[in-house]
Amino acid sequence: MALFLRQDDERSELQKRIAAELREKSKSKALTESADRPDGVDDSRYIEGTKQTTSLAWVWVLIIIFAIGAALWIITRGMT
Repeated sequence: MALFLRQDDERSELQKRIAAELREKSKSKALTESADRPDGVDDSRYIEGTKQTTSLAWVWVLIIIFAIGAALWIITRGMT
């Protein structure tokens, strides 16, 4: 037996109060955590000296796949 509520019913006072408390809690949490988050400018020193991937990266992927295939072929040929 289910209880059906009409769609035009508004929130109860308890629901409104809980929603307001959750909004305030999330706002305060966002404000306190924003100071702890890296801004992406000062903390990006680890990226210095690196290069962007070139358009020929797919060639390295093919070479690795070929090498793995060759190694598997050699291993399976040696077992027979």
